[in-house]
Amino acid sequence: MRTALSTVLLDAPRAAAIWLGLLGVVTLAIAGLLLRPQLFRFDAGARIREAALPSRSERIELRRDQERWAEEVAVAASRAEATARHRREEWLTAQDEAEQSWRAYEAAEANVRRLSDAAAMPLPQTDRTPAEYADRERWLHRAALAAYWRRELSVEQLSDVFAHRGWDPRLHPVEQELVLRRAVRDHLFAQQRAAREREQLAWRAAELATAAARSLRAEAARALLPVVEEPDSVLPLTAPGAAEQTREIPAVVVGRAPAAAY
Repeated sequence: MRTALSTVLLDAPRAAAIWLGLLGVVTLAIAGLLLRPQLFRFDAGARIREAALPSRSERIELRRDQERWAEEVAVAASRAEATARHRREEWLTAQDEAEQSWRAYEAAEANVRRLSDAAAMPLPQTDRTPAEYADRERWLHRAALAAYWRRELSVEQLSDVFAHRGWDPRLHPVEQELVLRRAVRDHLFAQQRAAREREQLAWRAAELATAAARSLRAEAARALLPVVEEPDSVLPLTAPGAAEQTREIPAVVVGRAPAAAY
Protein backbone atom coordinates (compact mmCIF):
# COMPACT_ATOMS: atom_id res chain seq x y z
CA MET A 1 0.00 0.00 0.00
CA ARG A 2 2.80 2.36 0.82
CA THR A 3 4.54 1.41 -2.38
CA ALA A 4 1.49 2.30 -4.54
CA LEU A 5 0.97 5.57 -2.70
CA SER A 6 4.58 6.49 -3.08
CA THR A 7 4.40 5.72 -6.80
CA VAL A 8 1.37 7.96 -7.23
CA LEU A 9 3.03 10.74 -5.30
CA LEU A 10 6.15 10.46 -7.40
CA ASP A 11 4.15 10.62 -10.70
CA ALA A 12 1.91 13.50 -9.57
CA PRO A 13 4.32 16.32 -10.58
CA ARG A 14 4.80 14.79 -14.01
CA ALA A 15 1.05 14.47 -14.56
CA ALA A 16 0.52 18.00 -13.32
CA ALA A 17 3.10 19.26 -15.80
CA ILE A 18 1.36 17.43 -18.62
CA TRP A 19 -2.00 18.82 -17.64
CA LEU A 20 -0.57 22.31 -17.34
CA GLY A 21 0.97 21.97 -20.81
CA LEU A 22 -2.33 20.85 -22.30
CA LEU A 23 -4.10 23.66 -20.51
CA GLY A 24 -1.58 26.15 -21.90
CA VAL A 25 -2.10 24.87 -25.45
CA VAL A 26 -5.85 25.17 -25.09
CA THR A 27 -5.47 28.65 -23.61
CA LEU A 28 -3.28 29.77 -26.51
CA ALA A 29 -5.74 28.35 -29.03
CA ILE A 30 -8.64 30.13 -27.37
CA ALA A 31 -6.68 33.39 -27.18
CA GLY A 32 -5.71 33.15 -30.85
CA LEU A 33 -9.30 32.43 -31.81
CA LEU A 34 -10.47 35.45 -29.87
CA LEU A 35 -7.75 37.81 -31.11
CA ARG A 36 -7.50 36.69 -34.77
CA PRO A 37 -10.57 34.68 -35.65
CA GLN A 38 -9.87 34.96 -39.39
CA LEU A 39 -7.00 32.50 -39.04
CA PHE A 40 -9.42 29.76 -38.08
CA ARG A 41 -12.18 30.70 -40.50
CA PHE A 42 -12.63 28.93 -43.81
CA ASP A 43 -13.19 31.57 -46.48
CA ALA A 44 -14.45 29.83 -49.61
CA GLY A 45 -14.49 33.07 -51.60
CA ALA A 46 -10.84 33.80 -50.80
CA ARG A 47 -9.80 30.26 -51.74
CA ILE A 48 -11.67 30.47 -55.05
CA ARG A 49 -10.25 33.93 -55.74
CA GLU A 50 -6.70 32.78 -55.08
CA ALA A 51 -7.21 29.82 -57.38
CA ALA A 52 -8.75 31.93 -60.16
CA LEU A 53 -6.33 34.88 -60.11
CA PRO A 54 -3.13 34.57 -62.17
CA SER A 55 0.08 33.60 -60.51
CA ARG A 56 3.19 35.78 -60.24
CA SER A 57 4.75 34.37 -63.42
CA GLU A 58 1.48 34.80 -65.26
CA ARG A 59 1.25 38.41 -64.09
CA ILE A 60 4.80 39.07 -65.30
CA GLU A 61 4.00 37.57 -68.70
CA LEU A 62 0.78 39.56 -68.83
CA ARG A 63 2.72 42.74 -68.08
CA ARG A 64 5.17 41.98 -70.89
CA ASP A 65 2.31 41.42 -73.30
CA GLN A 66 0.79 44.69 -72.17
CA GLU A 67 4.06 46.55 -72.78
CA ARG A 68 4.41 45.03 -76.25
CA TRP A 69 0.82 45.98 -77.01
CA ALA A 70 1.48 49.53 -75.77
CA GLU A 71 4.51 49.81 -78.05
CA GLU A 72 2.55 48.58 -81.06
CA VAL A 73 -0.31 50.97 -80.35
CA ALA A 74 2.14 53.85 -79.88
CA VAL A 75 3.71 53.13 -83.27
CA ALA A 76 0.27 52.95 -84.87
CA ALA A 77 -0.69 56.22 -83.17
CA SER A 78 2.44 57.94 -84.50
CA ARG A 79 1.66 56.77 -88.02
CA ALA A 80 -1.94 57.87 -87.65
CA GLU A 81 -0.80 61.31 -86.51
CA ALA A 82 1.48 61.60 -89.54
CA THR A 83 -1.43 60.59 -91.76
CA ALA A 84 -3.65 63.16 -90.05
CA ARG A 85 -1.09 65.90 -90.70
CA HIS A 86 -0.86 64.86 -94.34
CA ARG A 87 -4.65 64.85 -94.68
CA ARG A 88 -4.81 68.30 -93.11
CA GLU A 89 -2.26 69.63 -95.59
CA GLU A 90 -4.30 68.17 -98.43
CA TRP A 91 -7.41 69.81 -97.03
CA LEU A 92 -5.69 73.20 -96.79
CA THR A 93 -4.49 72.85 -100.38
CA ALA A 94 -7.99 71.92 -101.55
CA GLN A 95 -9.40 74.87 -99.61
CA ASP A 96 -7.01 77.26 -101.36
CA GLU A 97 -7.97 75.81 -104.74
CA ALA A 98 -11.66 76.22 -103.94
CA GLU A 99 -11.13 79.86 -102.96
CA GLN A 100 -9.12 80.57 -106.11
CA SER A 101 -11.75 78.93 -108.32
CA TRP A 102 -14.45 80.99 -106.60
CA ARG A 103 -12.56 84.23 -107.23
CA ALA A 104 -12.07 83.24 -110.88
CA TYR A 105 -15.79 82.55 -111.22
CA GLU A 106 -16.67 85.91 -109.68
CA ALA A 107 -14.35 87.67 -112.14
CA ALA A 108 -15.94 85.79 -115.06
CA GLU A 109 -19.42 86.71 -113.82
CA ALA A 110 -18.39 90.37 -113.64
CA ASN A 111 -17.11 90.21 -117.23
CA VAL A 112 -20.41 88.71 -118.38
CA ARG A 113 -22.38 91.51 -116.72
CA ARG A 114 -20.10 94.15 -118.24
CA LEU A 115 -20.36 92.70 -121.74
CA SER A 116 -24.12 92.26 -121.37
CA ASP A 117 -24.44 95.97 -120.73
CA ALA A 118 -22.20 96.71 -123.72
CA ALA A 119 -24.13 94.37 -126.02
CA ALA A 120 -27.36 96.15 -125.14
CA MET A 121 -26.08 99.23 -126.95
CA PRO A 122 -26.42 99.53 -130.74
CA LEU A 123 -23.67 97.64 -132.53
CA PRO A 124 -21.64 99.29 -135.30
CA GLN A 125 -22.75 98.29 -138.78
CA THR A 126 -20.21 96.53 -140.98
CA ASP A 127 -20.38 95.10 -144.46
CA ARG A 128 -21.47 91.47 -144.38
CA THR A 129 -19.00 90.15 -146.89
CA PRO A 130 -17.24 86.78 -146.99
CA ALA A 131 -14.04 88.48 -145.89
CA GLU A 132 -15.82 90.01 -142.89
CA TYR A 133 -17.25 86.63 -141.91
CA ALA A 134 -13.83 85.04 -142.31
CA ASP A 135 -12.31 87.70 -140.03
CA ARG A 136 -15.02 87.09 -137.43
CA GLU A 137 -14.40 83.34 -137.55
CA ARG A 138 -10.65 83.79 -137.16
CA TRP A 139 -11.21 86.14 -134.22
CA LEU A 140 -13.50 83.61 -132.55
CA HIS A 141 -10.98 80.82 -133.00
CA ARG A 142 -8.12 82.89 -131.61
CA ALA A 143 -10.17 84.08 -128.62
CA ALA A 144 -11.38 80.56 -127.82
CA LEU A 145 -7.87 79.13 -128.12
CA ALA A 146 -6.48 81.84 -125.83
CA ALA A 147 -9.21 81.10 -123.28
CA TYR A 148 -8.37 77.41 -123.48
CA TRP A 149 -4.69 78.05 -122.76
CA ARG A 150 -5.77 80.13 -119.76
CA ARG A 151 -7.79 77.08 -118.64
CA GLU A 152 -11.00 79.00 -118.97
CA LEU A 153 -12.47 76.56 -121.52
CA SER A 154 -12.51 72.79 -121.59
CA VAL A 155 -11.36 70.63 -124.47
CA GLU A 156 -14.97 69.81 -125.32
CA GLN A 157 -15.91 73.48 -125.47
CA LEU A 158 -12.91 74.27 -127.69
CA SER A 159 -13.87 71.43 -130.02
CA ASP A 160 -17.40 72.81 -130.21
CA VAL A 161 -16.02 76.23 -131.17
CA PHE A 162 -13.93 74.89 -134.05
CA ALA A 163 -16.72 72.55 -135.15
CA HIS A 164 -19.30 75.37 -134.90
CA ARG A 165 -21.51 73.27 -132.62
CA GLY A 166 -23.62 75.86 -130.82
CA TRP A 167 -21.34 78.67 -132.01
CA ASP A 168 -22.12 81.09 -134.83
CA PRO A 169 -18.91 82.59 -136.26
CA ARG A 170 -20.95 85.12 -138.25
CA LEU A 171 -21.96 87.08 -135.15
CA HIS A 172 -20.49 90.47 -134.40
CA PRO A 173 -17.26 90.29 -132.36
CA VAL A 174 -19.02 91.98 -129.42
CA GLU A 175 -21.72 89.32 -129.45
CA GLN A 176 -19.15 86.56 -129.94
CA GLU A 177 -17.16 87.79 -126.96
CA LEU A 178 -20.32 87.82 -124.84
CA VAL A 179 -21.08 84.22 -125.83
CA LEU A 180 -17.46 83.28 -125.16
CA ARG A 181 -17.48 84.97 -121.73
CA ARG A 182 -20.66 83.10 -120.82
CA ALA A 183 -19.05 79.80 -121.79
CA VAL A 184 -16.01 80.72 -119.70
CA ARG A 185 -18.25 81.58 -116.76
CA ASP A 186 -20.08 78.25 -116.99
CA HIS A 187 -16.81 76.34 -117.19
CA LEU A 188 -15.33 78.16 -114.20
CA PHE A 189 -18.52 77.60 -112.23
CA ALA A 190 -18.27 73.85 -112.89
CA GLN A 191 -14.63 73.94 -111.81
CA GLN A 192 -15.59 75.81 -108.65
CA ARG A 193 -18.20 73.19 -107.76
CA ALA A 194 -15.72 70.38 -108.35
CA ALA A 195 -13.11 72.15 -106.22
CA ARG A 196 -15.68 72.65 -103.48
CA GLU A 197 -16.53 68.95 -103.49
CA ARG A 198 -12.84 68.03 -103.34
CA GLU A 199 -12.40 70.40 -100.42
CA GLN A 200 -15.29 68.79 -98.54
CA LEU A 201 -13.96 65.29 -99.19
CA ALA A 202 -10.50 66.35 -98.01
CA TRP A 203 -12.02 67.88 -94.87
CA ARG A 204 -13.88 64.66 -94.06
CA ALA A 205 -10.73 62.61 -94.62
CA ALA A 206 -8.77 64.95 -92.34
CA GLU A 207 -11.42 64.71 -89.62
CA LEU A 208 -11.47 60.91 -89.79
CA ALA A 209 -7.67 60.73 -89.68
CA THR A 210 -7.57 63.08 -86.69
CA ALA A 211 -10.19 61.05 -84.83
CA ALA A 212 -8.31 57.82 -85.55
CA ALA A 213 -5.04 59.31 -84.31
CA ARG A 214 -6.72 60.61 -81.16
CA SER A 215 -8.31 57.22 -80.47
CA LEU A 216 -5.03 55.36 -80.95
CA ARG A 217 -3.17 57.81 -78.73
CA ALA A 218 -5.77 57.32 -75.98
CA GLU A 219 -5.51 53.55 -76.40
CA ALA A 220 -1.73 53.79 -76.09
CA ALA A 221 -2.09 55.80 -72.88
CA ARG A 222 -4.50 53.22 -71.45
CA ALA A 223 -2.16 50.39 -72.40
CA LEU A 224 0.63 51.95 -70.32
CA LEU A 225 -1.49 51.89 -67.16
CA PRO A 226 -0.82 48.99 -64.75
CA VAL A 227 -3.34 46.21 -64.49
CA VAL A 228 -5.48 46.66 -61.39
CA GLU A 229 -6.65 43.42 -59.83
CA GLU A 230 -10.17 43.26 -58.53
CA PRO A 231 -10.18 42.89 -54.75
CA ASP A 232 -13.57 41.22 -54.70
CA SER A 233 -14.21 37.61 -55.38
CA VAL A 234 -14.39 36.50 -58.98
CA LEU A 235 -17.53 34.51 -58.17
CA PRO A 236 -20.69 36.10 -56.83
CA LEU A 237 -21.09 34.59 -53.38
CA THR A 238 -24.04 35.21 -51.15
CA ALA A 239 -23.09 37.14 -48.06
CA PRO A 240 -23.79 35.33 -44.80
CA GLY A 241 -26.93 36.46 -43.13
CA ALA A 242 -28.33 38.02 -46.29
CA ALA A 243 -32.05 37.83 -46.36
CA GLU A 244 -33.60 36.11 -49.32
CA GLN A 245 -35.92 38.21 -51.39
CA THR A 246 -39.34 36.73 -51.76
CA ARG A 247 -42.16 37.89 -53.93
CA GLU A 248 -45.20 38.93 -52.04
CA ILE A 249 -48.27 37.08 -53.18
CA PRO A 250 -51.34 39.30 -53.13
CA ALA A 251 -54.12 38.07 -50.95
CA VAL A 252 -57.15 36.76 -52.76
CA VAL A 253 -60.51 36.95 -51.08
CA VAL A 254 -62.43 33.79 -51.74
CA GLY A 255 -66.13 34.30 -51.92
CA ARG A 256 -69.01 35.17 -54.15
CA ALA A 257 -68.72 38.34 -56.15
CA PRO A 258 -71.34 40.96 -55.30
CA ALA A 259 -74.27 40.94 -57.63
CA ALA A 260 -75.14 44.11 -59.46
CA ALA A 261 -78.28 45.83 -58.30
CA TYR A 262 -81.03 46.28 -60.84
